[in-house]
Amino acid sequence: MNCNDPSTPTHAPHVYALRVYYEDTDAGGIVYYANYLRFIERARTEALRALGIPHARLVAEFGVMFVVRRVEMDYLRPAKLDDLLRVATEAEDIGGASLLLRQTVMAEDKTNLAIARIRLACVSQAEERPRRIPPRWRAALQSLRPPPTAASIFG
Repeated sequence: MNCNDPSTPTHAPHVYALRVYYEDTDAGGIVYYANYLRFIERARTEALRALGIPHARLVAEFGVMFVVRRVEMDYLRPAKLDDLLRVATEAEDIGGASLLLRQTVMAEDKTNLAIARIRLACVSQAEERPRRIPPRWRAALQSLRPPPTAASIFG
């Protein structure tokens, strides 16, 4: 498990820890639904950084960047003020110019609070058109894929 330490080897899933602050909550002390998007964005950014793919480097070296194309999120249970959360990020699919991630927001007891599926598109910064994910980056992203299960190997 990788909790905010880029020196730790990354294997699926990458795990990012965060604390719920007052600013993240509504009047009832429950995390406001839109703030989950902020939490998963931070976790996704740190997962890419841990793989050696910080956004700034993608732009500087290849003139491409990842942009969010689609988000689907299921809210299962509320997070509350002062909760310690973990966001697990793993790759479900790595296409030519896109990436599908699953991000799970969990409570300290590992109860799932929210599950998101995010489609990222790799686009050129200058033209804002789809571009293939650079091969070195595609290889790094493979480490976010979950290991094959017995069912997938034998089933």
